[in-house]
Amino acid sequence: MRVDAHQHYWSIERTDYGWLTPDKGVLYRNYGPEDLKPILARYEFDATIAVQAAPSVEETLYLLRLGEAESTLAGVVGWLDLSNPRLERDFVKLLEHPLFVGIRPMIQDLPDGWILQDAVVENIRMLSEADFPIDLQARPRHLPNLIRLAERVPKLRAVVDHLAKPEIDRGAWLPWSERFAELAGHEGVFAKISGFSAEPGREWELEEARPYVRHALEAFGPDRVMFGSDWPVCLESSTYDAVLQATVDFVPDSWTAVNRDALFGKNAEKFYKLTLVPGK
Repeated sequence: MRVDAHQHYWSIERTDYGWLTPDKGVLYRNYGPEDLKPILARYEFDATIAVQAAPSVEETLYLLRLGEAESTLAGVVGWLDLSNPRLERDFVKLLEHPLFVGIRPMIQDLPDGWILQDAVVENIRMLSEADFPIDLQARPRHLPNLIRLAERVPKLRAVVDHLAKPEIDRGAWLPWSERFAELAGHEGVFAKISGFSAEPGREWELEEARPYVRHALEAFGPDRVMFGSDWPVCLESSTYDAVLQATVDFVPDSWTAVNRDALFGKNAEKFYKLTLVPGK
């Protein structure tokens, strides 16, 4: 199975995307399976993971409904409030849907210490005991607390999205590289090779991301990395084609065909426990 492990679908008629406003330019329109499927076919991707873009259960249910009708949508990383002491009840309910494969708390805009609140840690511990993964949408400032989280939850199964968004335009190699490598020392943590094109208000060429992507690939190794296009967000400064080609180019020459297959599908299949049903 060849998998794009990180993309988004949304409909601007829905009202829980607080960040999706008219000033977002190319992003301020509907994006659905009919837009992505021709690209997936061109690059022979069998499946995708749709990741939440709104902090609401309603959006998670919207994505799950899309997946019921779309054969390429193999899993949904949804949202639940990890600070909610009644989270287990809501989690068990969503778990009834076979496409519900992960949870992402949108921590990049939350206070640094939010992830270490007692209620949040206990809920993450409950998820880890259930062998259920979480996506961590972090920034470099969050990395010290993610390391502490991994120490407090030894069975943690998590993936860091977008390399934790290093400040490539500023050449901010340290302390990001050291902390990212330290986090890689926890075997239950994976990394998504995604989101390395420039964000609004910041400028860099994809080639400038090479050392950051290469560092992630080498720190986590071929068994704990997965490709994600971050489509359509990547369209703000790049294209699906360019992001995919850059990822291919940045892979170390020493990586075998088996290693590359893992990056572009096998690891996502394993991490999210995917089952692709042909003709679903």
